[in-house]
Amino acid sequence: MIRPVALMLGLAAGLGPLAAVEAQTAPAQARPAFQEEWVYRVKYGFQDEWWRIFQKYQIAVLDEEKRRGYVLDYVVVRPGLHTSEDSRWDYRIVITFKDRYASTHEGEVTKALFPDTAALKRDENRRWELTTNHWDLPIHQIDPHLPAE
Repeated sequence: MIRPVALMLGLAAGLGPLAAVEAQTAPAQARPAFQEEWVYRVKYGFQDEWWRIFQKYQIAVLDEEKRRGYVLDYVVVRPGLHTSEDSRWDYRIVITFKDRYASTHEGEVTKALFPDTAALKRDENRRWELTTNHWDLPIHQIDPHLPAE
């Protein structure tokens, strides 16, 4: 059972009830790593500009989250060949967080790294103008030798 104080603290911190549940139900070392994939499709001809903005903010935040121990690792990939427009993507970022709770620190790290919120907002708005499609997807590695769950 979640203690009301833990739930209130989790909600007040913007972590939601899931983080409060995880904090109450498992010691930190027992929680499994959590993976998430970010996928982006960028307007044709603007990939370089988009990437510069992404590096400036998102990669810097991921690097700092890694330094702080929230992120265990991340991988950035680009396609090597062309695909059809309906399945086209330009960047995929697979992030391995220490656990689900560790994935909730992006906002605090961003504020610490980029106190000029006007510049951050301007640049990030431009990046989103150049993004034609995006999704975040929690992913789970599975053992291919185990039966389906």
